[in-house]
Amino acid sequence: MAADYLDRLSRFVSETQLQDLDPSTVAAAKMVVLDTIGAILAGSRLPENNNLAKLATKMGGGPSTILGHSNAVQPFFAALVNATSGVAMEMDEGSRLGGGHASIHVMPPALAIAEEVGSRGRKFLESVIFGYEATSRIGSGTIVRPDVHSHGTWGTIGAATATARLLDFGPVQTREAMNIASSMSPANTWTPCLEGATVRNLYPGRSGLQGIMAAQVALCGFTGIKDGPADIFGSILGESFDPDAVVDGLGESGPLRIQQNYFKLHACCLYNHPVLDGVQNLIHREEFGAQDVDRIRVEAPPLAAIMTDPEPDNMLAAKFSLPYAVATAVVHRSTDITAFYPERVRDPETRSLAQRVDVVIDLQMNLRRYDYPAARVTLSLRDGRTLNESVVAHHGDYQSPASRQELEDKFTFLAQDILGEEQTKQVIEAVDRLDTLEDIRELTALLRHD
Repeated sequence: MAADYLDRLSRFVSETQLQDLDPSTVAAAKMVVLDTIGAILAGSRLPENNNLAKLATKMGGGPSTILGHSNAVQPFFAALVNATSGVAMEMDEGSRLGGGHASIHVMPPALAIAEEVGSRGRKFLESVIFGYEATSRIGSGTIVRPDVHSHGTWGTIGAATATARLLDFGPVQTREAMNIASSMSPANTWTPCLEGATVRNLYPGRSGLQGIMAAQVALCGFTGIKDGPADIFGSILGESFDPDAVVDGLGESGPLRIQQNYFKLHACCLYNHPVLDGVQNLIHREEFGAQDVDRIRVEAPPLAAIMTDPEPDNMLAAKFSLPYAVATAVVHRSTDITAFYPERVRDPETRSLAQRVDVVIDLQMNLRRYDYPAARVTLSLRDGRTLNESVVAHHGDYQSPASRQELEDKFTFLAQDILGEEQTKQVIEAVDRLDTLEDIRELTALLRHD
């Protein structure tokens, strides 16, 4: 079974061509690329990420762009810096079906290697689409341990797959790179998220670097074990691993995983999103302010039990606090990146309301399900009213899609302060014609900024 599922997956991700795909798949991939670029640019100016970019430059120049900077470095370090920046503001898209954030693990290493080899835009798109497919599908086969944070785990396989695609690996070489990447996957817990320790933001960066390395050392003659995913995800990082789930529907007529993603319109952990949609729906439907709220009851999936601190210490920790996210949504009517800035985190009114948010676990809730609510919200108001709302798919999920205009507006909001108005528009236009670009460097030239 092991060889069969890996053979099928490696053959699909190495041999399928862009012309074999439905135009809707290509369009979806372009929006994922644009969204991921926006997330990277938004995080690029945080002090630690700016310093990391400077450190990468000290390692020596190279062909690969650090987004939002004027520097170009070796692909390993470009992937490290860009993926780390891209997760820092919690605005990067993800895959409920596969668990985790596929593009931030795949797109930065793909972009770095594509620049190195002077890839056409269509080949870069192929590497993103099929690296994403591998990442999400390996995630679907894994029941991750409760204390393991999925950032950096199976994303290493996606990074290796994207690199292999750009280096023209065949199915056998691709499978070898995937197996090697499995044994190089970082192991991480949720603790840094909850404490707000920004070492957590390095998880996807490390994964991108390691994924490139996995493909490169395969060329050097290194070998992986026969079934790397089952070895690591069926024992150490996961409670179980199901090879059949990895290839379920693979190559059939349905949409690819990059079309079944979610985009973030709230600048925080996904587990907050259905809850925040519920809160916002009630705000739009009813008339009340923070001073009118007695208590707020939130029903959420089991993992949310660790995200209940009403007094997070910093911006990152606030993004993993359900009470804070709910409170700032009510007090400030905002959940974009500004809602989690340090001055907002210390706001007394928000902290007071966060103390009145109760998180209750519903064991039936699971973000891989679409046949059951992902969140329920009950607001008890001081005038005696009780307001209820439940959400299955948050706005931005493929089951409740955001419009193209909403996603372009999000990108503009995140990118414009870095690139300026005209350059931001040029990036949107370049991504829209990615499949016709003769050289990916036509795009990356627009992503540099002094």
